[in-house]
Amino acid sequence: MTAHAYWYLTRGTGVVALLFVTAAVVIGIIASLRVGGRRSPRFVVAGLHRNISLLTVAFIVVHVVTTVLDAYAPIKLVDAVVPFISSYRPVWLGLGALAFDIILALIITSLVRVRLGLKTWRFIHWFAYACFPIAVVHALGTGSDARQHWMLNLVIGCTGVVVIAALARLWQVRHERLPWAIAGTAAVVVLVLATAAWARGGPLAPGWAKRAGTPTTLVQTVHTTRATVTSISTATTSQAALSTRSER
Repeated sequence: MTAHAYWYLTRGTGVVALLFVTAAVVIGIIASLRVGGRRSPRFVVAGLHRNISLLTVAFIVVHVVTTVLDAYAPIKLVDAVVPFISSYRPVWLGLGALAFDIILALIITSLVRVRLGLKTWRFIHWFAYACFPIAVVHALGTGSDARQHWMLNLVIGCTGVVVIAALARLWQVRHERLPWAIAGTAAVVVLVLATAAWARGGPLAPGWAKRAGTPTTLVQTVHTTRATVTSISTATTSQAALSTRSER
């Protein structure tokens, strides 16, 4: 398989994994809200949530393997499970590893839920809410398509769905827990605004590759390639113009 094939697989599986993470979080929230009643029994929603979570892990595994096999960036297999040790964009790649670890922990604890106990299981599953924003920041911080309109629209759409579900969960509270709902809503709004501000000044701004922690050799290689392509394009255009003039 060629390097281009690995690159496309990495991008595609990363996008699909983000969609599945979104679906898993939203369905998990729906299950906690007990939406559907008799038409959608809880075991049906729980089964759907489990299957989507397993699909998420499957796509993340392919995403990781293709990233490692692609020789462009110096990323090792251990970088996918141990956060913040990679030489390539350590923070933003490390967040992806952290999100993967959280998903694995959620699935494993769900499989041994009976032995853990409901209280411990619920405590661990609160980290599911952190998994989505971490995955979004990882996608924007390391993704090749972060500046593409379709990718930005996808991230905005996924974020909007999760925010709506989270707010619905927060406001399904008793009167005595109203302060917690207000504080949670404020935290959600601040997190969304902070992420948007970071994205605007970070991945969406020029020079992000160097500031993100891309090795200098890779940055220079990209600049050299771009300069070569520009020179070839300019030369081709000039030659075409001379040919046109001579024909006239």
